[in-house]
Amino acid sequence: MYAVIDLAGKQFTVKPEDNIQVPLLDAEVGSVIQCDNVLLFSNGDDVRVGKPTLDNIKVTAEVVSHGRDKKIIVFKMKRRKNYRRKNGHRQGFTMLKIRGIDA
Repeated sequence: MYAVIDLAGKQFTVKPEDNIQVPLLDAEVGSVIQCDNVLLFSNGDDVRVGKPTLDNIKVTAEVVSHGRDKKIIVFKMKRRKNYRRKNGHRQGFTMLKIRGIDA
């Protein structure tokens, strides 16, 4: 059994007991999130595709932790002009544990 959900502007394929990393959500660690935006649901031979979403299926997930990704270095330079700019960025993320898919 798996489902494709739309969460925080991105699509994720999830199964029960999966851990997924999503863009930073405004939720407390330990809280439970319900995702109603289920785009596809498959249970063996039964595959259902939403137009655009399925109404009667929900995915529940628990917030495990928040964190930050590895640093990305942005370096700008113009040759012969003594122009150099170095910037770093770390994107925030949230780890979710999928509790179940309620069909």
